[in-house]
Order: sequence, then structure tokens, then C-alpha cells
Amino acid sequence: MPIDLTQLIKAYDVRGTVPDQFNPQVARAIGAAFARVVVLPEATTAGGETPARPSVAVGRDMRDSGPGLVDAFAQGLADAGVDVIRIGLCSTDGLYYASGALDVPGAMFTASHNPAVYNGIKLCRAGARPVGQDSGLVAVRELAQEYLDGDLPAPAEDRGEITDRDMLADYASFLRSLVDLRGIRPLKVVIDAGNGMGGLTAPAVLGTVAGLEALPLDVVPLYFELDGTFPNHEANPLDPKNLLDLQAAVVEHDADLGLAFDGDADRCFVIDEHGDPVSPSAITALVGLREVEREKAAGRVPTIIHNLITSRAVPDFMTAAGAKVVRTRVGHSFIKAQMADNDAVFGGEHSAHYYFRDFFFADTGMLAAMHVLAALGGQEHPLSALGEVYEPYTASGEINSQVEDVPAARARVVQAYVTEEGAGPVVVDELDGLTVSHWDSRPQWWFNLRASNTEPLLRLNVEAADEDIMEKVRDDVLSLVRATEHPTTDDES
Repeated sequence: MPIDLTQLIKAYDVRGTVPDQFNPQVARAIGAAFARVVVLPEATTAGGETPARPSVAVGRDMRDSGPGLVDAFAQGLADAGVDVIRIGLCSTDGLYYASGALDVPGAMFTASHNPAVYNGIKLCRAGARPVGQDSGLVAVRELAQEYLDGDLPAPAEDRGEITDRDMLADYASFLRSLVDLRGIRPLKVVIDAGNGMGGLTAPAVLGTVAGLEALPLDVVPLYFELDGTFPNHEANPLDPKNLLDLQAAVVEHDADLGLAFDGDADRCFVIDEHGDPVSPSAITALVGLREVEREKAAGRVPTIIHNLITSRAVPDFMTAAGAKVVRTRVGHSFIKAQMADNDAVFGGEHSAHYYFRDFFFADTGMLAAMHVLAALGGQEHPLSALGEVYEPYTASGEINSQVEDVPAARARVVQAYVTEEGAGPVVVDELDGLTVSHWDSRPQWWFNLRASNTEPLLRLNVEAADEDIMEKVRDDVLSLVRATEHPTTDDES
């Protein structure tokens, strides 16, 4: 049965089930297409010549399907005349480090937090620059589809070489050079790797397994064994049920904080000493202020990026600290583009992706975790007190509603909040979905309603200055969205 790559290669990355959607044949075709669409054109000089074989760094997570897919992808690249540097098991930000440090394009084989039957690829250009729907991924998909429907091109005369290189120690040393944790007060931290790649990177960066000196950290490991079947819980900290073990362990061990990583360890969630989650918006504010002060100390005007779902506290804090603030759409390719375009020092998303100029404008959960450790360990207050400072408003979290007619549901909300007489003094924008804000008048609230790119879902986020108002706006909007729909929902906080 022919494979339709439109079901596998989406807006941001490659992700699907193995082997029906994603198998070695598909991986080889994608490798061949990536070489010709991205790698070889980047390596071509102004005179139209390629002076030497270009290289691509390739890494993978702990999924059982990874080695076979990586080998096939590497064959596709090598046949096109591209050298392949396999860096083996790594986190996604470990692959971004390799791409940035070696200044070569990269490919990370991972399906992040998805179940074991899934795998995928996150592609990037040299310097960890993203490859998304507006930056080459559509062309890669179209060419790979041609190869699957027909034949792969004949191998190049100067076929590429495939070599192996371990870069874990270099990655750990680089992160340590960005945040110095040696002088902080001793902290006990529980880390839940969810059987994902955090089980490899946390001991290297925060411990001594990569040959680095010991830090004043007492690390309590939780599910550090690499296992792509995720036997303990899904490696998706966005779902509250996957934080329960970490929350209990933080209280049991009387720890100062807890850290939870997703499957490929590019996202980090934070738990305070009471076992309560600290919102990604609060972490964005905390880390953002550290980066703002560092920029100002160097005599530069800092720019901070945040997506439109983050708390209003983020731009409030950043502006008050003297930073320029840029608001962007949801999605890592949009954030990364804005980071580079604005030479932004830091960016944050509500989904716990954190981006750093010093890390090639890419996202890294481990570096964000190190900033939290540095902030907490550099003063005597508990994390709950810091979190309270940076989380002055109340939010609903993202609430998903399955609807049969997305445009009709959205129209009901527009009618009630925008066009209906007496709707109130609201500000409306459509940067990403529908955002309605009543923030400039009391009571203060705003909401964003976005349609899913892949499912008949509407995603709602609400924030207000107090909980009663947030709950009222949340319930009123949901009643409009679900007015004629089935009650089945998927709520995330």
C-alpha cells in the first residue's frame, strides 16, 4: 500500500507510527530528499561549486525503532554525497548542540512524548536553524514522496562516509559554561526522566558521569533507565497525571524542587518544594529576568520572545526590567525565527519550551533547569515563594474541546464577545486563532481560542487577575464552543 507522506511530515517535523507510516524505506527517501533540498544547496558556494562533501549530524532517542531508521536515513544522505556524523543516543537539544558547534545540518530521530509505536525526525539547518513548513520541510516531503512513488536517484560518484562521534561530554561542558552552579547553596532535586533521554543528559550535565566536577546538588533519580516503551508513565509532563510520581517524591525526600523532562528532554517542567507545579510562564519570567539583567550588564538592550499563550505577567516583568518584548505565534519554528530575527536573548512558551540565543537560538530544557537551580540556589527563599512572585494571575491551562464544526463554534464566540451589542471594551487580534482581551479595563481577563492543525479541536486558554473571573470567562466560552457538540473533551492544565 502506497505511503502518503502528508500524514507523516507535518508543519514542524516528521512524526508517525512504525512501520506503517514510518519505516527504513521512508527514512532513506527522506534522507535523500533532505540532502538535495537543504544540505547540498547550503554547502554550494557563490560560484556554484561544492568544494568538499558537506556533513550532517544525526542523533536518536531511546526508541527501539531508532537504530534502523537512523541507518536508512544515513544511507540516503551518503548516497547523495553527504558525510554523516552519527552522535548516537542524545536529547534533542544535544543534537542542536552538535548542529551548532559543528555548524552542520542535523536530524534528531525522536517522537518526543508520543507512545512507543511512534518515531519521527526533527530536522535543522546548520547552526540549529529550524526546518519547518516555511523553511524547506514541504519541499523535503514532496521530493521524498517522488522517490517513494518512483525510484531513488543513483548514488553519487563521491559517496559520503558514515562515522560515529560521542558529543555528550562536549554538550555537558558547553551548558556548564553558560550557567555556573558551583557557588550555589546545596540543593536536593528530584529529577523524573520518564525513561527518556533526561536519564542520559541529567547525570552528564548535573553529575559527574561526563568527567565534570561535582556540583552542590543532591540528585534523586526517578526513571533514569532508558526505555522507549515508557513502562512507568508517559514522558509527557504536560499531562498532570504524569507528574504525580515526581510530586510525591519531592515531598517524600524533602527536596528543594523537582524537574520533569519529556521523552527527548527538550522540555522541562518544574515542581516546588510542596509538590506543586510552577507554571512555564513563571519559569519564563524567572529565566527571562536573569537574561535581561545579564544583557543590560553588558550594555545591550535585551529582547525577550514569548508566545501569545504565556501569562501577561511575562511582558509585564520584562518591560518593567527594560527589555523589548516580542509576542509570537505558538510553535517552535515561529519562536526560533523571531529569536534570530530580533537577536533575542531568551524566549519562552507555555508548553515549557525555552529558547536561548547562547544556545544557537534553539530550545533546551536542561539549560532552563540550570537557570532555575542557579536562581533558587543563589538566595535563601524556597521555590514556592519565587513562583508566587512570578505568577500573579490565574490561568485555566489549555482546554481542548472536540467539535464537529470548528468555524461555527468559533463564530458563536465571536458573536458573543466581539460583535454583539454590549460585548464590552475588548481588544481583538488574530495573530494565532482568536484572542479577545479585556485587560485594559476591569475586571481583567483575556482568552485565546485556536483550532488544532490536525484534529477537529478548539484549544482554549484563559487568564484573569483573579480566579472567579477566570472561571466565569472559561465556563462562558466553553458553553459557546460546546453548545451543540458532544461532551467528550480532553482537558490539560
